Amino acid sequence: MSGRHNNKLPNNLPQLQNLIKRDPQSYTEEFLQQYRHYQSNVQIFKLQPDKPNKELGDLVMFLAQVGHCYLQQLSTFPQELTELLLSHHTVLESDLRMTFCKALILLRNKNLINPTGLLELFFELLRCHDKLLRKTLYTHIVADIKNINAKHKNNKANTMLQNFMYTMLRDSNPIAAKISLDVMVELYKRNIWNDAKTVNVITTACFSKVTKILVAGMKFFLGKDEDEKNDSGSESEEEGPSARDLMVRYSTNKKTPKSKKKMEKAMKVLKKHKKKKKVEVFNFSAIHLIHDPQDFAEKLLKQLEDSKERFEVKIMMMDLISRLVGIHELFLFNYYPFVQRFIQPHQREVTKILLCAAQSSHQLVPPEIIEPVIMTIANNFVTDRNSGEVMTVGLNAIKEVAARCPLSITEDLLQDLVQYKTHKDKNVMMSARGLIQLFRNLNPQMLHKKDRGRPTESSVEARIQDYGEMESKDYIPGAEVLEVEEDQEADEEGWESASISDGGEDGEWVDVHHSSDEGAGEMAEKLQSMPVEERKAKAKAVSSSRVLTQDDFKKIRLAQMAKELTGAPGKAQKRKMVDSDDEGDNRGELLTLRNIEKLHKKPKADKETRLATAMAGRSDRKEFVHKRTKLNPFASTSNKEKKRNKNFMMMRHSQNVRTKGKRSFRDKQIALRDALVKRSKVHK
Repeated sequence: MSGRHNNKLPNNLPQLQNLIKRDPQSYTEEFLQQYRHYQSNVQIFKLQPDKPNKELGDLVMFLAQVGHCYLQQLSTFPQELTELLLSHHTVLESDLRMTFCKALILLRNKNLINPTGLLELFFELLRCHDKLLRKTLYTHIVADIKNINAKHKNNKANTMLQNFMYTMLRDSNPIAAKISLDVMVELYKRNIWNDAKTVNVITTACFSKVTKILVAGMKFFLGKDEDEKNDSGSESEEEGPSARDLMVRYSTNKKTPKSKKKMEKAMKVLKKHKKKKKVEVFNFSAIHLIHDPQDFAEKLLKQLEDSKERFEVKIMMMDLISRLVGIHELFLFNYYPFVQRFIQPHQREVTKILLCAAQSSHQLVPPEIIEPVIMTIANNFVTDRNSGEVMTVGLNAIKEVAARCPLSITEDLLQDLVQYKTHKDKNVMMSARGLIQLFRNLNPQMLHKKDRGRPTESSVEARIQDYGEMESKDYIPGAEVLEVEEDQEADEEGWESASISDGGEDGEWVDVHHSSDEGAGEMAEKLQSMPVEERKAKAKAVSSSRVLTQDDFKKIRLAQMAKELTGAPGKAQKRKMVDSDDEGDNRGELLTLRNIEKLHKKPKADKETRLATAMAGRSDRKEFVHKRTKLNPFASTSNKEKKRNKNFMMMRHSQNVRTKGKRSFRDKQIALRDALVKRSKVHK
């Protein structure tokens, strides 16, 4: 009977909660008793809202747990809790306030509360100085909006919540505004609110007077989209020529060192073209969703010029402006003189500033606007009074700026910079050669004749367009090869299938000689000897008279790639083609610091670094110095050991030290003889 008396059901809330969930109707009386108890506790609480009240917290959680079982009796319960929090959240005891919020979250998870009203309450509670509460509310807000849009986009709820968060961003409380911004950024990253409206609301955070909100807004546009890292740029064989096509073309000939070298060069060209054709993956697509990037960039520049923020924040502003200008090709001419003031070797974070200068350059900017920037970099960085690393950074920056705005560098300056190709520092030498390689592809005529390299069909056709000139063609470049190859299409299919069928099971290629090799050579010679105007006429005729298939486009790409390997007609072939490991030909919309800080040779470490590396390698080694141990560790030191430990200046006049190692063989014989004679006399 004692056990039964101890089990007082009305007061044992966990047990009563369990029983009610199993059979709500059988325990209605017990529930109503607890509900009346809750109402009386609420009246007491209102008299002293700042006092702890554990009993009220237990009753609130109990009612929230069984709220779905008594919908009629608890119809006003969520509204009562909301009013209590709104009225007393600033003075409420932290544990009781957390309990009320958890009860409301539980009711929301049971779909007993409207999400809009609850989120408005929670954003109001973000003003509380309670870090744990703010973290809990942030997690729930993100999860709740995600669940609202789980099955389909709930546009009505999203519009109401977005408008509310837009007002919260301008809230006077910086903590609430910051968390509102964090919620929108997190929802964008999760592809829940990834529309243009959200992005343009976040742009307002970049003009906040609160540094934390300002930095968070700029980090959103400067950050990386993790979801786009999984995009694979794999290409099928139908999209262009593959390595297999090149191996078929070059492996069917006789194996010679010359043919092998030619195939290796063709593979490098193919790799470069595939990188160019790869779909661009931007660091953050939010920049592309801004409605008015020109106005946004102008306001940011005005804010930057008047800003009194830390230097790191100013660098972020410069980086964001440069990305806006480079991606949207904006006109912001006042930005370049502003950046130019910071281009000094001793300037802190100068590589990031050089990156901003390169990122903000594009072909629509007049060359006379960017030319002073290049001259400043050349005068301050690329001089012999600077170290090799400084010169390398300057050359890399000039190369990136010139790649985006080739008209901004003069021919005299380019030829002066190219002279560093024989510099004693390998980093400077390789950067200068990278500049040479860039203009071999853009406009070889700007280089000295000795620096132009072996002329190819592609380099002969290369030309930098004048400012404002648009290149428009009414034909497909390279289409002239189709008409010439059309008669030999059957032959090519024959030797291609022969080479494939004769290949081994392990995928190796074997020598298959075919008469089409001579035909291909004749075709190449015929194209080379054809005048440029005649080529254009044939390409125009082919482009307008027939529908090109994927195979036709593949042949055109192969022909265009071959122009980078084939020597120009009528040009000397004495100079060798210089291989370049430069990755600058595959530029995307965004640059990285590696493009500016790229060093081909690792800089020499100082003494402290080398010593630390040596000591780290000895950490697991045994002591390599032999130590003499005594049989008795407490024995006294002999005179011989004492002499060994004495300073040499103290022992230099000693006979032993002065004559040590200087006795001749004859002296040693006499000393031995005297010792033996003395010993014999003693024994007698």
